[in-house]
Formats: sequence, structure tokens, C-alpha cells
Amino acid sequence: MNILIAKLGATGDVVRTTPLLRRLSGDITWLTAVKNTVLLARLRNNLRCYSWEERASVLDTRFDLVINLEDTLEVAQFLKGVPCNETFGACLGSNGALQYTENSRRWFDLSLISSYGREEADRRKLLNRRTYQDMIFQGLGFQFASERYVLPEPMETGLTGDVAIAPEAGIVWPMKNWAYYDELKQQLEDLGLVVNVLPVRSSLLEHLADVRNHRCLVGGDSLPMHLALGTGRRCVSLFNCTSPWEIYDYGIQQKIVSPLLDEFFYKRGYDCRATTAINVGQVFNAVMSQLEKTASLTNHASVK
Repeated sequence: MNILIAKLGATGDVVRTTPLLRRLSGDITWLTAVKNTVLLARLRNNLRCYSWEERASVLDTRFDLVINLEDTLEVAQFLKGVPCNETFGACLGSNGALQYTENSRRWFDLSLISSYGREEADRRKLLNRRTYQDMIFQGLGFQFASERYVLPEPMETGLTGDVAIAPEAGIVWPMKNWAYYDELKQQLEDLGLVVNVLPVRSSLLEHLADVRNHRCLVGGDSLPMHLALGTGRRCVSLFNCTSPWEIYDYGIQQKIVSPLLDEFFYKRGYDCRATTAINVGQVFNAVMSQLEKTASLTNHASVK
């Protein structure tokens, strides 16, 4: 088959879509945001990647299947002109408005373009207990079987340690930013642990190395969390306002869910109560538990 995937961003969402590459056969083309191309280029011999700015490059190909996981009118309008036999996901209706295919309802019923409207979509999202991969895979006729993310080789930075802290989750979701990372860092360092706050890097490949070079990552529902899951690093993930159930944990993630999640679910404003609802002790204990598991695995491997 000849398949086109349109998933531009956010970068974490692109990463969690890569398990599809382990199941889709044939030649695959991926349209993404320019900053994400470094993560997708040369991942597979059968994969070519174009930035959104290079989108005209796909117009000379006829695709058996177009998978559109974006919910914007601009992307749907462009894909309307791409020759294809079948579409999965968001598309233009006969009236020129955004809609989505029946087989992609499991995911898009919970989205910004849900046919149920935003309020009902958020209610359904809160009640949903299926992971993103499970919903997308099933819609495409697959059964999700814990297929892992596909990531490139990192670009080494030399930053290593026991615990990496990812305190920032971006400007779109200010309530993802937990208030007590400084206190947590101090408590962990008091035990003699090497704790690093992840720096801003010029390349996502450097960011990937920073995450991989630690025994445990602590942060919110953000890109570093997905990089930890993709590199097999244990993580403690805090969920203040987004769905913990959509994230597949691969057996290495400990989720801490805010007691106020229902109140602030998918709210994009800011309220300090959302960022302070999870206490330091709970996160500290979770981190220590994850570190003990990594030590146990290391000791077991050395005995072998």
C-alpha cells in the first residue's frame, strides 16, 4: 500500500502516533511540522517525511490511504486535493465543513471537531478509558498490542543523572505546570541523588538524549514524558488537567492524577489550585519507587 499520514503536532502527539509505523506496510509518507522532521526522517526505509511547508511534494502521488489525524480546516482542505482511494480521520464534508470518517469516530468524537460539540466531547473524554493508540489502531482495523514508539538515535549531550525534571509543559496548558518541582528537587538531592532540570536544547535529538540518560523522568503530560516512554525510561507523570487514561504506560510509567482533575479537565486557563493539588510527598514516594525498580532490574541483570 501507499499511505499518507498527516500529523503535524504537537510533537508529543507525533511521537505517540509512531507505533503505527510498526503495523502499516508498504510505502509511507508523513506530513508534519518542520520541527518534527528530525524525529521522523530516516526512521524506516519505507518512510519519507515532508514538512508542512513542503506539502506540495505529495501531490504527484496517488495514495491507497490517507490518515489525517489533524483537526484543522487548513489541513483538510489541502488533503482534499491529494489523490487517494480512502481517507481515515478528519476530512471536508460536502458543505465544506470539517467532519470525520465513521471508522475514526472513537478518537474524533472526543476532539475539538466532535459532532457532539465541545462540551459533550470533553465529558466523553473524561469518561473515556481507552488509550490513544487503542482507538486509532482499532479504527484502522488493527489491535493495539503494546507496539512501542519509533524514535531516532539521540544526539549525545553529556547530561546524565538519576532523575530528570521536566517542569514546563508549554503555554497552551499552563495548569500542567506543577508548583512544587523545586521542593521535590531539593528533597531528592538531600539523599545524594543527581537531579537535573531538563534544559532547552537546539535539537529534539539532544532533548531525547537528555531524557534517555536518566533513570527516571518527572513531569507533566508533555513531550519529555513521551520521550521517556519511547526510550524505556521510567517516569512519574502528573495529570492536572488532561486525560491520564489516553496514555499507554508500557509498564514503566507511574501516573499521579490530581484530585481536582474533574474540575479542571481540559481547561486551558490558569488556577493555582490545579497546580498545587498534588502534594510533594506523593510525587517523592513515586520517584523513589521508580528508582528502586531500576536498581532492582540492574541488580538482576548483573546476577545473570
